[in-house]
Amino acid sequence: MGSSAKPISTRFLIIWFGQLISGIGSGLTAFALGVYAFERTHSATVYSLIILFAFLPSYLLKPIGGTLADRFDRRLMMMLGDLGSSLGLVFILLLFVSGMNEMWIIYMGVALSSVFVALQNPSYKASVTDLLDEENYAKASGLVQLTESVKYLVSPIVAGFLMHYFRIEVVLVLDIATFVLAICTVLAVKKTMVQAKAKKPDDGFWSEFKKGFRYTFARKELVILLSVVSLVTFFIGFIQSLFGPLILPFADAKTLGVSQTIAATGMLFSSFFIGMFRNSKNQVKILASSLAVAGVFYALFGTSTNIVLVTAYGFLFFAALPFVNTSIEVLIRKRVDNAVQGRVWSIVSLISQLGMIVAFALAGTLADKVFNPLLLPDGVLSSTIGQFIGTGNGRGIGLMFVISGILVLLTAVNISRLKSIENLK
Repeated sequence: MGSSAKPISTRFLIIWFGQLISGIGSGLTAFALGVYAFERTHSATVYSLIILFAFLPSYLLKPIGGTLADRFDRRLMMMLGDLGSSLGLVFILLLFVSGMNEMWIIYMGVALSSVFVALQNPSYKASVTDLLDEENYAKASGLVQLTESVKYLVSPIVAGFLMHYFRIEVVLVLDIATFVLAICTVLAVKKTMVQAKAKKPDDGFWSEFKKGFRYTFARKELVILLSVVSLVTFFIGFIQSLFGPLILPFADAKTLGVSQTIAATGMLFSSFFIGMFRNSKNQVKILASSLAVAGVFYALFGTSTNIVLVTAYGFLFFAALPFVNTSIEVLIRKRVDNAVQGRVWSIVSLISQLGMIVAFALAGTLADKVFNPLLLPDGVLSSTIGQFIGTGNGRGIGLMFVISGILVLLTAVNISRLKSIENLK
């Protein structure tokens, strides 16, 4: 295993840096708003609804955003996306400063920001292909995932301490500033970026929109891979929406922030490893094995209320995810023409993240109404399963994690047996 012959483009690294800082800011807000809402309501449903509203508009609109990314200047789309995303935070900030603090304000604000993420994200993904050679795709994927991992690595511990000393409005202002920086980095390299054009750029928006779907669904192996990924994201979606409600019943916001930061360090190490070294192994084998590791530690994650053990299991779970994501991205990127990458990446997100959307919608209700009551001190399962994973507030969420981890492991075991996915290697 050696380093790549060609270094990664400086232009890519400038844009990546802006997105890295913006990711930290977005993570500050996501953590702060979730904790703020849970501490006021003690409801896993409210906590998960904030995540749902922050995710759903972007999810639904990404196919349109992807078509725009192929039809118009991707650099402009990135800047408009970052600018629009900041408007949702400005909305929350202004109403909070005026004395209003109802939950609907948070729902509306994060939903508005999410609308513009649908413009920014496909353009950012597609610009990787504009800026880099194929041999650097895996490295770029590792670095791009690093911008995602900082939301869990740096942001929680910073946000936890900020909320201890300042009001939530300070966190919102900082996030708005990071969007401004991201726009500036795109401006800095705008003139030197060259975008691949579709062969027929004048076919019309809706014609190109439909072509993206036809292009994707014409590739059976790709659709099956994305369907399996959607099943996996359904189970993993529970961690994203219930991480806080699992820990906050036995820890404060600062402890949650420290635990989440240490756990996410696993993603940092793995993303750094992938970004620094070229990996030419069988990507299907990497996908199956890393997903199996993630499933094991996902299940263990829900078994304890010892913050040290929970953090350790979280670290190992997050360490496996970049290998899962990179193998999927490389398998897809090598089989998609550059001129349609914006559309295809948006459709990839639409299919693969469908399971996550369902998880976000169900997680809070399942936790509050079904699983948590089962493991209260007088719950139905308190004398059986409760003897192994504990009883009390949040332990039902632990049971959800145990079940989900086992199902992720079983999915991993069966991936390499699917001939259609094996043909992608």
